[in-house]
Amino acid sequence: MNDKLWHGADLIFDLDGDHLPGVTDRDFPGMLDVIRDQAHSLWNDFLQPEFGFDESFLQVTFSGHRGFHLHYRDPSLFHLDSEARRELVSHIRGEGVDVHGGLTRFSDPNAKGWTKRIRNQIPTLIDKLVTIAEGNEDSSRVMKGLHLGLKENLQREGKPGKGPASIQKLADMFLHEERRQSVASGQISRLGSHQGLFLDLVKSDASIVLGAAGETDEVVTIDVRRQIRWPTSLHGKTGMRVTEFPLERLDRDGSNPFDALTEAFVFGKENRIDLEIIVDDAILRFGETQHDVSRGDMLHVSESAATFLSLKGWAKLV
Repeated sequence: MNDKLWHGADLIFDLDGDHLPGVTDRDFPGMLDVIRDQAHSLWNDFLQPEFGFDESFLQVTFSGHRGFHLHYRDPSLFHLDSEARRELVSHIRGEGVDVHGGLTRFSDPNAKGWTKRIRNQIPTLIDKLVTIAEGNEDSSRVMKGLHLGLKENLQREGKPGKGPASIQKLADMFLHEERRQSVASGQISRLGSHQGLFLDLVKSDASIVLGAAGETDEVVTIDVRRQIRWPTSLHGKTGMRVTEFPLERLDRDGSNPFDALTEAFVFGKENRIDLEIIVDDAILRFGETQHDVSRGDMLHVSESAATFLSLKGWAKLV
């Protein structure tokens, strides 16, 4: 790299729905909503408040497929090598975070960083565990998401894995209303031998999932040689445009949230092409029109939709 007169690299954060536990691109609109929230959280919960990043150096883009890229171009950080960038990623992922130690400041209103994140995440995790314990309609999906996230986190930290049966036992403990309220107020000891699992779940559920960089399995942020698709280029797996937009449009509750499924299609939008769906099931949206499809369904769609479905391998021309 020195022979190439390398001067530095942007900090790039790649958030890809393909790496989110329990999320599938077969519900493409739902996946994009989840990963957009992750990108919004990455900036507002980590990069800006904890690292002091300045929005004036930030470029936000839709990747053209399953996620979003945050490019940070502060010249003072160009020199950071892979190890320095790895430390940023480790913090965002919560690797090595002492969750139990963070509980000592559970009631501190001025707590920041992972201490604040742990406190805020506990009620959310409790709600998910109650959903699992009660066997609600979403219980299987919630269980899958928690288990996959926990599995990845434990593997990174070299800890032994825990299966769905362990999570189910923990979840059943939250059917007890008094225990639920006690844990929500920070009294984790009420969980007895399940404390460790609960705290590991808190950490994995509060972390941000960053996309992997190809065959190396290193996240894009760490790879200083990684080339990222340039805005206005088209993604070869969808035909969608890599689209730049202002940071505030990452907020789904904002006045003008970014909508990739309306704004990133570049081909014709008039419905004039017939397709047959060739995957078992998928949820799709093109502009304002949503489709819940199964294998063998016929669709009459636009050039943009036909390009997307054909490149994804989800439909064929008829």
